Amino acid sequence: MPSRLPDGEPGPVDRDLLAPHTDRPGERPFGIYIHVPFCVRRCGYCDFNTYTATELGGGAAQASYADTAAREIAFARHALGDLDLPVQTVFFGGGTPTVLPADDLVRLLRTVDDNFGLAPDAEVTTEANPESVDKTALDTLRTGGFTRISFGMQSAREHVLAVLDRQHTPGRVQDVVADAKAAGFERVNVDLIYSTPGETDDDWQASLDAAVATGADHVSAYSLIVEDGTRLAAQIRRGELPMPDDDVAADRYLMAEQTLRRNGFDWYEVSNWARSEQARSLHNLLYWTDGDWWGIGPGAHSHVRGLRWWNVKHPTAYAGRVGDGLSPAHAHEVLDDETRRVEEVMLRTRLADGLPIELLDGAGRAALPDLQARGMLELLDDRAVLTLRGRLLADAVVRDLLG
Repeated sequence: MPSRLPDGEPGPVDRDLLAPHTDRPGERPFGIYIHVPFCVRRCGYCDFNTYTATELGGGAAQASYADTAAREIAFARHALGDLDLPVQTVFFGGGTPTVLPADDLVRLLRTVDDNFGLAPDAEVTTEANPESVDKTALDTLRTGGFTRISFGMQSAREHVLAVLDRQHTPGRVQDVVADAKAAGFERVNVDLIYSTPGETDDDWQASLDAAVATGADHVSAYSLIVEDGTRLAAQIRRGELPMPDDDVAADRYLMAEQTLRRNGFDWYEVSNWARSEQARSLHNLLYWTDGDWWGIGPGAHSHVRGLRWWNVKHPTAYAGRVGDGLSPAHAHEVLDDETRRVEEVMLRTRLADGLPIELLDGAGRAALPDLQARGMLELLDDRAVLTLRGRLLADAVVRDLLG
């Protein structure tokens, strides 16, 4: 959840604004994202819309946040009118959702079900830090309907975790994944970050091996991005830490691919690997395949059939609007057909299922033979699929496909 909001057309989201975009209910999968904007401590690399204060004023306290978010869920149901939209995925992100009591998270899930109805096989995910849950909380979440949990592991080496300002000890991840499985979670993800300043190849290999050893069925691995305005960016600017190196990042990605594939994982998105098709994140696939979702919470983004909007950023402003029965939307934009096509090319190219060639215009189709000759793409039936080399240069491939 980025901390800076884009520009757009001001105005609330209501039935009148949504009406032209809701004429074909059920055409695409529908999900709910719930942003919990609280953390015990802000990590030095983090640029997300998160806050560490337990009391922000104006109804934005952690203790009352579940009530506030529940009001927006009810608002969403009213704004979408009589559309039959059973929710296929729910994702609690942050921040750290599990700084809220597990009972609050379950209550919010119940509110989604009461207002929209959960599909029988709905995927329900929460992010968590290893130190933010215990066995009791995990039992409560699983009993309450959560089916998937994603732990922010990041690294298995203490000195790397220290640079990232992470608070857990390396062995905690192994324990908490075991606790999640004991609670009944069959779907468990661990997040990793590579190319942290001071990380060696041995450190990264140890993190990969530790992630596999947890028994999780999904691994996400992201190259560290230095965001302006973060504490990490300031440390690098002052010369206290080196800037991550692109060549090192490429080597680390190759290590991830080799280790994860050797241990039964297959990539299905450039930064995501799963042990089976069933272990893939359905909620993230909804984003990557132009699905529809309503984002709950401060700064949360939503998309319904070409209408995109985003909420006011600060929890106090958000709580004030929702408490007054108003739309919390800060601004919106209507995506024309060409913008949607471009975004689909950008996102679907990153998927192992490949980019449908029909989404390309003439210039994009003309670029295919050269990309294939350079070993970036394979053409399989009616789709273009990234090779391993292409995955390392995915952004460049997309630029060529978009001309």
